Amino acid sequence: MEATIRRAEERDVPAMLNLVRELAAFEKEPDAVTVTEEEMRDAGFGPNAVWWGWVAEDADGLLGIAICYERYSTWRGRVGYLEDIVVTERARGQRIGERLLKECAAEAARRKYHHLTWQVLDWNEGAIRFYKRFDAEVTSEWLNGRLYHEQLKRIASE
Repeated sequence: MEATIRRAEERDVPAMLNLVRELAAFEKEPDAVTVTEEEMRDAGFGPNAVWWGWVAEDADGLLGIAICYERYSTWRGRVGYLEDIVVTERARGQRIGERLLKECAAEAARRKYHHLTWQVLDWNEGAIRFYKRFDAEVTSEWLNGRLYHEQLKRIASE
């Protein structure tokens, strides 16, 4: 059966979160996912939603997801950020990731974003090959920085 691609809906959140957990396990961080279904639902469908996305499904359930949001670049203006494309292991090789990326690209073009950006782990050769098939620029120039919630609270109180 051919997978159907459609906009994510609130009812998809539990299955979407399961795919995020599958991705975390693949990326060797199985315990790193701390977001709850409620938080994910609110962030995607609540009054101040920050992400939108698509799902790929067949009669057996969700096969893949793509989640995007908007960023602002002081150099380029509005840009799209592709947070994740995840295709469950049983559905890989069916061009589902490609179809999900095309939806993201179409939405970024519709919103007139300067570009769509994402991160990929330097050891994830399959994902790097996937993006390069679209002539994507994959660089290693920038390092990621991060402050966690407890650090933010400490800094704010100093």
